[in-house]
Amino acid sequence: MTRLLLTCALTLALGAASAVALAQPADRIWSGGTVLTMDDHAMRVQAVAERDGRIVAVGTRAQVMKLRGPATRLIDLKGRTLVPGFVDGHGHVMMGGLQALAANLLAPPDGRVTDIASLQQTLRDWTAANADAVKQIDLIVGFGYDPSTLAEQRHPTRDDLDAVSTDVPIMLIHQSGHLAAFNSKALEVAGVTAQSVDPAGGVIRRRPDSQEPDGVLEETAMIPAGFKLMGRVGVDGSEAFFRAGTALWARFGYTTAQDGRTMPPQLAVMRRVADTGALKIDVASYPDVMVDRDVIKANLSPTYRNRLRVAGAKLSLDGSPQGFTAWRDRPYYAPVGRYPKGYAGYPAVTTAQAIDAIDWAYANDVQLLTHANGEAASDLLIAAHTVAQLKHGADKGRALRHVLIHGQFLRPDQVDAYQRLNIMPSLFPMHTFYWGDWHVAKTVGPVLGPNISPTGWLRQRGMIFTSHHDAPVAFPDSMRVLDATVTRVARGSGKVIGPHQRVDVITGLKSMTLWAAWQYGEEAAKGSIEVGKLADFAILSRDPTRGDPNTIDRIRVTETVKEGETIFRLDPAERRKAALMSRPAHDGTHAFARFLAAQATLRHGDHASARGVDADDPACVPEAMDALMAAMLGVGDAAVAH
Repeated sequence: MTRLLLTCALTLALGAASAVALAQPADRIWSGGTVLTMDDHAMRVQAVAERDGRIVAVGTRAQVMKLRGPATRLIDLKGRTLVPGFVDGHGHVMMGGLQALAANLLAPPDGRVTDIASLQQTLRDWTAANADAVKQIDLIVGFGYDPSTLAEQRHPTRDDLDAVSTDVPIMLIHQSGHLAAFNSKALEVAGVTAQSVDPAGGVIRRRPDSQEPDGVLEETAMIPAGFKLMGRVGVDGSEAFFRAGTALWARFGYTTAQDGRTMPPQLAVMRRVADTGALKIDVASYPDVMVDRDVIKANLSPTYRNRLRVAGAKLSLDGSPQGFTAWRDRPYYAPVGRYPKGYAGYPAVTTAQAIDAIDWAYANDVQLLTHANGEAASDLLIAAHTVAQLKHGADKGRALRHVLIHGQFLRPDQVDAYQRLNIMPSLFPMHTFYWGDWHVAKTVGPVLGPNISPTGWLRQRGMIFTSHHDAPVAFPDSMRVLDATVTRVARGSGKVIGPHQRVDVITGLKSMTLWAAWQYGEEAAKGSIEVGKLADFAILSRDPTRGDPNTIDRIRVTETVKEGETIFRLDPAERRKAALMSRPAHDGTHAFARFLAAQATLRHGDHASARGVDADDPACVPEAMDALMAAMLGVGDAAVAH
């Protein structure tokens, strides 16, 4: 029946089924614009009908209007373009709330921080706007700074932050989430001193010719400090925090979100919110495989309960490429900072730990998403999967649909290996926009730089992939994701980073819809506009396949539809909110105060002391922001619902 309606050709074999459908009117019909289905047999159609949250007709307006009944709502697209709802290839929806709460330290176009002075002023402005909240928790929090976009091309030091405040602790989280900068007061509260020893998998950066910390902590070094500071925010407001993250995803057309490294207390919060019926979009959680495997096994499910499911597990093998903590197979090209000669980054786990985690995933039928940015990290991932498939069989690997996350620096032979092992790459082409110039000049150099996020190599081999945003590393801006995947234009120089790695618009859209649904094992219900699938849609201000591809980033998601119901509409109030998102204090100027005010009115329980994550264990590694979020929520005794 699907092919019948998509091609609008009635056949005798499907005639009876068609008659049944026509006898039951649709709840809603969308027409009056372009509909891009992601189905190669009928990519462009005129209308779509929905009933009870499912698509019941797709085709010409005349065909679909046959399902119009007295109560059918007719929705005029008014020239806009309807596409399948976006499926999150990789992100951290729980941490998405950070973008609504912290001072926005992002560079243009997402913020206004361009140097240390503007960073300091942004912090001062945010602190003044949130004076009551800052006083309540005795903490200033900023997110999104990046040395590659600062005029000084360095991290802010404790001295820079002491110029903002010496009395209130300040913690700034690097845009990658793998590093953080602290003022002297924050270091004091966290207990980081000249006598502190670098933890396994992390670094305490020091002042020149001294053991005194300079204020910047990398990877596992930032986690215990984050526990002590972010824990002040408390657990009571965590449910509202999660809702804020899902609302941000919906704003950009995502009808399925991912939480790409969930800690046990986060999962408990998600379950509480889901069981109230508050989730407007689906959320797939992937708990950290190095933290609590019993939680993963107890909660793993192929289906959603109240729009939440544990879909698999997450493993992290290295760190941030732009932050020089990704684990490479050769030295970084021209790293900015005090690095030893031949520095190539470092692993987040031992070889034995990686092999054990991947073997466990195969043995327990758990889909594993693995963060591997550098070539050496990919070498380890490929070796571990090879060992697992020799033991458990290639067919099991194919069935589980294991995923490579990021794969920023890949060699062609590694792409071949991922194809051989049936590991699906979820790449991050937004790096070409945000850090393309930085990679060419500093991380891998002009020869290898054009091959970051090598989507072209994948398509040459007939491989499918997903393209993601990794929010809150960047906003979950679907059109920015699409633009970067298609154009690969760097924001600084305006140069195309690897023209041979570009893909066409439909391929880019498939990487965010149909192929992303396949990554989740949900292609039967999501990812394309076909009869029987969920009526999950994003409505765009114009057709991205028409006109200049370099203007894709100007397209706006005007409406998001989940199972037939509009969950976001870009009305005048939302347009004003969207405009504020690129300002230093964006929507978080008063959201943080509201968050804490609401927190104060909630029932305060007796929360047990922190437990569960050993920050000195090299297994407890990036993405470090998720561990920080666990600290914010309070790593207490809340049980995870089974």
